[in-house]
Amino acid sequence: MAPLLTTINTISNSSTTSGELKTQWIQPTDVFTVLLLLGGDIVGKALAQLAGGRFTPVTFSFGWVAYTVSAIVSAVGENKLMPTNPDCPCKIINGRSGYVVENMSWILGRIVRDFDSWSNSATKKKRHEILETRWAELKSKDPLAKRPAKAGLIVTVYSPKIKISAGIPERDIIYWSGVFTMFLQLTVATIPFTLSGDWSILGITVAGTILALTTGSLPRWKEEKWACRTHSNDVYALTKGNGSQNVIVILANGHGLNIEDLAMGQRDMDSTVQSTTRASILGLSIFWVLLLITATGVKLNTWFLLAVGGIGILQNIFVAGAPRRPENFGIHLEYVEVFGCPKAMQTLLEVEEKYPSLGRALLSEFFPGKLRCDEIETWEGLSEKAKQV
Repeated sequence: MAPLLTTINTISNSSTTSGELKTQWIQPTDVFTVLLLLGGDIVGKALAQLAGGRFTPVTFSFGWVAYTVSAIVSAVGENKLMPTNPDCPCKIINGRSGYVVENMSWILGRIVRDFDSWSNSATKKKRHEILETRWAELKSKDPLAKRPAKAGLIVTVYSPKIKISAGIPERDIIYWSGVFTMFLQLTVATIPFTLSGDWSILGITVAGTILALTTGSLPRWKEEKWACRTHSNDVYALTKGNGSQNVIVILANGHGLNIEDLAMGQRDMDSTVQSTTRASILGLSIFWVLLLITATGVKLNTWFLLAVGGIGILQNIFVAGAPRRPENFGIHLEYVEVFGCPKAMQTLLEVEEKYPSLGRALLSEFFPGKLRCDEIETWEGLSEKAKQV
């Protein structure tokens, strides 16, 4: 008899488990509240990409609660909202003094990281020519040699646009994707209200969207993102350093941002975050936690809530990682010309001949060792020529 009862209990427990799993997949509960605690770093990067104005379309999604908690720690400890570590390390070289600054600016890091996507067609053509030349040299020695991934040095020269104010970003598809996604989220959240009168999903979506927009509209974002002087009269070179193929040069015309300031601006800002900013972040965090608690009470139509959060996190991922042009970060540039040769030294000599002191400022970065006698003579000749001019 005992084995029979054991078998019956096992079958009963199995049926209960299957029923619970079936119910969870039909009306998943507590999943959204758990997901709200994940992906805070994605939200932070999305905000860094788009924040700086009165309206920052970073959508309501999973990860906002985790982000606001980390934002409190950052505001109290590091006294910063913008990320303090750019995801693309690079250097800023003053074209006149040769002074080198390790970049701490998020937007400059992104501009250098995404250069291949926004560079001028002349730069792409020059890169192709250099690679083909280098490949031909390699094949002359080894017919089976593969095409090199990079070769030589390319210096692309830009000038700040005169008619457009620096520090005012241009809107792009990444920005407008947030507006479209918010509309789509609200449309999805309206479905259960239309079908059954359940307004809980719509209420949570509206509240989350308002909190997200409020967080992104804090004035501190703009102060940190463009922490620099304007109307610069210095020449700047942006590069990943020795071994990289590209150098971005921004000429001086009195209309651009001070890139040297910007590179170390967050580090040199007043370390005291305004008390209103701290209070705002703390208040927003409390509201996000309250929203999290409220979401745990939703038992019906939960798939719609998951759909709203899923759509939002997809937009956040797209915004956080998508390449953007300099003008989308408020740095409006106009292409001037490009220099490039299979030999990096030859590129620097051409740059120095056209822009005295700029090539020499780059020389110590790309050739930190001792130069050959003929190279020293060539550089000294260019220096004498520059003095005569």
